[in-house]
Amino acid sequence: MLIIGIAGGTGSGKTTVVNQIIKQLPTDEVCVISQDSYYNATDNMPYEERAEINFDHPRAIDFNLIIDHLKALKAGNTIDQPVYSFVTHNRTKDTIKTHPRKVVIVEGILILNNKELRDLFDIKIFVHAETDERLIRRLKRDITERGRDMNEVLSRYQTTLKPMHQEFIEPTKNFADLIIPNDRYNNVAIDIVRTVINERL
Repeated sequence: MLIIGIAGGTGSGKTTVVNQIIKQLPTDEVCVISQDSYYNATDNMPYEERAEINFDHPRAIDFNLIIDHLKALKAGNTIDQPVYSFVTHNRTKDTIKTHPRKVVIVEGILILNNKELRDLFDIKIFVHAETDERLIRRLKRDITERGRDMNEVLSRYQTTLKPMHQEFIEPTKNFADLIIPNDRYNNVAIDIVRTVINERL
């Protein structure tokens, strides 16, 4: 099993890179694990408190569960990946049955921040995009997909997203084996990743 970690700031284009990689692989040989699915369960908190959670801080992530799930997949076991709702700021009752595959891609803003998780990755990738580009993408996504208004998104960006990025996300670029600038489609970098995957498989 080849485990690839793909990190980068919010709106950097991680999902685009993931999709570019997996579209060249047979569907039965690859699975994706999203850090977004592993935010801590918040059943014991009222909605107002959940809405104030700093989702860009490592404390918001259930790293133990991601690590357990990756180890289970590596051992050949099927896992039940959580499903997280950004509307209710909590896990739903649903899960996604995820089977072990030859290639497992783990993507998320903070996945290179945790050493135990980082050490499970065979390839570590950081997707880089300029700050203003990431903000524009984040604005569009949160308004259209998560029901936020512009003032809410900008306020959160200034108070949490930007400082958290500088403190916890940008420094993890130093752990990456490959940095992909994603201000445009970077086909050369994607081809390199595909070549490495094919050689390892």
